[in-house]
Amino acid sequence: MLNITDIRIKKLDGSGKMKAVASITIDDAFVIHDIKIVEGHNGLFVAMPSKKLPDGDFRDVAHPINADTRAYLQQRIFSAYEDIE
Repeated sequence: MLNITDIRIKKLDGSGKMKAVASITIDDAFVIHDIKIVEGHNGLFVAMPSKKLPDGDFRDVAHPINADTRAYLQQRIFSAYEDIE
């Protein structure tokens, strides 16, 4: 499992769907920036950093490769987000 050693949350002002942007550090050695915390139809979700393709679609540039890792990542990010509210 990932060893997330730091999480930084920047809460966004305004009434838009994007509530915050997070950065995580893994093993004090690797950082992933621009993880978005978004308000969706069923509550908050984490959107991984992505880039826009020429056809207008978006593709994640970094993401968990299994459901357990995604759940762990979301839980840690949501916990850090709730701590700043």
